[in-house]
Amino acid sequence: MATYKQPCIHCGEMVERDAHFCPACYSRSPFGYHCPNCLKPMKRGNAVCPGCGRPGVTNCPYCDRLTFAGNENCDSCGMPLLISCENKRCQEPQFFENQRCTACGKPVKKAAKQIEALRKRGR
Repeated sequence: MATYKQPCIHCGEMVERDAHFCPACYSRSPFGYHCPNCLKPMKRGNAVCPGCGRPGVTNCPYCDRLTFAGNENCDSCGMPLLISCENKRCQEPQFFENQRCTACGKPVKKAAKQIEALRKRGR
């Protein structure tokens, strides 16, 4: 049976159409962008998420420039916008502004500490 592949929107690598991750750049969304709050599909340039109304852009915690909220990394400085869920059984990557984990629902409280640690490593 033939396998159909599509290019990853982040790196251009040809990826299986049913893949949930890009094997080359490790993107969690190789074929489109998703809202970090409700995980609904979102397009670059949208003023708000069509699902939950979250703003489409946010200030990067590292460089303080506006960046698209559906990205995994800042458009300007390239630093990650994702932190790990604090639940030891989950540890799914979460957007740094999320109050609750989108996978397990537990509160994300230590976002500021994780960002500060990443900031120190990035310098």
